[in-house]
Parts: sequence; structure tokens; C-alpha cells
Amino acid sequence: MRAVCLAFVVVLAGACGDGGAATPAGGSSGAPSDNASSSSSSGGSSGAPKRDGGTEGGSPPGSAANVRVVAGNLTSGDRPTYDEGPGSRIFKGLRADIALVQELNVGDKSDAALRGWVTETFGADYNYYREAGTGLNIPNGVVSRFPILESGRWPDAPDRGFVYAKLDVPGDRDLWAVSVHLLTANATTRNNSARDLVAKLKEVVKDGEYVIVGGDLNTDTRGETCITTLDEIVDAKGAQPADADGNGNTNAPRGKPYDWVLASPNLAPHQVPTVIGANSFEKGLVFDSRVYTPLADVAPVMATDSSAKNMQHMAVVKDFQL
Repeated sequence: MRAVCLAFVVVLAGACGDGGAATPAGGSSGAPSDNASSSSSSGGSSGAPKRDGGTEGGSPPGSAANVRVVAGNLTSGDRPTYDEGPGSRIFKGLRADIALVQELNVGDKSDAALRGWVTETFGADYNYYREAGTGLNIPNGVVSRFPILESGRWPDAPDRGFVYAKLDVPGDRDLWAVSVHLLTANATTRNNSARDLVAKLKEVVKDGEYVIVGGDLNTDTRGETCITTLDEIVDAKGAQPADADGNGNTNAPRGKPYDWVLASPNLAPHQVPTVIGANSFEKGLVFDSRVYTPLADVAPVMATDSSAKNMQHMAVVKDFQL
């Protein structure tokens, strides 16, 4: 909480073809950021990424692949960061293929520390992009099992921006994943940010490409104006994920819908129930370790993780079949 049919995964489309450098704040081309943290195994240590529909992720061409998207602002502790463990355990237990992460601070904030966290939490074969630069104290990031074709950021709030990654997911369409963290200030400020994001996505997303926008929107209600604005590019008005008790709210007291995963109109029909163990959640899952049972399904999550000190959000999960 600290503060036309286009398809998106809210990773903004950028201009850096190597998937590793930040898009300049002023547009989609120019010199890369010196500080952005990124890693992509899609094309090896050099050269252009492979374009094979993400099949190195495990799905042969022509077969349907389940793709799990998890959004989470899951920091905890006195600083707070992901070093304390609860948020990292939740991400690990939910086994995301694509994670839209807010406030992505780990260790000494170095690329080596982030690479180590991604490897431990998701796997050594996962790729990532995290924004970095002066004043970006609570950066957004995208972590992906699939190759990152492009990545970067668009400016938003002073301490974080909109972070995007264009992913080579299974099938013949690429997916834009965007990690978002709107301000707590007021609904008008959030709507202004949503308008900026919609305009950027309309500029860069090609017809037929998928889009997912997800993260901490800090919305007080599901009817907030920014949701109506985002509905221009993603399906924001349909049924949303909930826990086993039917509660779809995601702040710590479970009274407000802060966190979202929103898919473009051409991707939304591909959503399938989120299945974990013997449990099935038709519209996706709001994960709360105090509610979900049995926790053995999501090891190494602990029952107290979602109530850890300064843990202000629940994770949101949606699955798609591509």
C-alpha cells in the first residue's frame, strides 16, 4: 500500500529488445538505464531472444499450457523488504509462471541479491526485470518463466513507475505484463495514473497481443474511476478472485480491494479455474495464509505469513490456458 482490442499483462511495451535495459522515461527508445536489474535466459548470455512461443518453458508447440499469474505487494518487517521471509514464501508456494511484484527490495538491492532471490523463490530458469534509478525506492518488477523480449518502465509516481515486460508465452501471441503500484493519495490521482497507463499501452501494444496489468492499485472500492479507465484496455468489470470464504478484498484487514490481476479482452476468455491441491477457485484466488487450507498445498507457506509485521496485502492469482 505504501504508497480496438488490445491484450496486456501489465508489462508495458518498451523498446529494449534485449529484455534487460530500462526504457527511458521519456519514451520507447534511447539509452538504457545504468541501474535497472534484469536477467533473461531466453537467448543465452548474448544475442537476440529466441522466438519459439516460450516452448523452453515446458510446453511443446501446439499444446495448451497453463500459465499462472500472481500479483503481490508482499513485503514485511521493519524496513520493509522481502528479506523477512513471509512474502517470499507466499510467492514460492503459489508457483507463479509470471509474477507482478511491487516494492521489490531484496538484500543490498544489488542485481546479485535480486538474482539470488529470484532463483531461490521462483527458480534458476526464471527471468526478471526491475526498475532502478534515482529516487525509485519502492520499485516494481516482473518475474517470468518465459523469455523476456522487451522490458522497461514508464514514469508514474516519484518513487516507482509502471514496469513492463513483453513475454514470449506459449502460442503465437506475445504477452505484455505490467506491474503497477498506484498511489494511496486519492481516487483522482489514481485515475490520472490509469489514464497515462492506458495511453501508453494503446501506443505500443499491437493488435492481437495479450496484456495483463496487475499489482497494488490501492483502490478503496471496485467501482473506483481508475477501474473504469483501465477497462478500456483490460477486462476490469468482470468477476474477480476471492478466497475460500468468498472474500475478494486484499488489504490486511480484508476490507478493501487493493490488488488486482486484469487481462485484456482477448486474453480473459482463456482464464481457467485456479487449482491448488484439491481446491479449485473458478475466478482465481485471493491468497491469505490465515484462510487457505491445507497449507501443505502451498509449502513452505506458514499460517502466520499473511499477518506478518507490516504485511499490508494479499496475493492475487489467476490462471490462463494458452
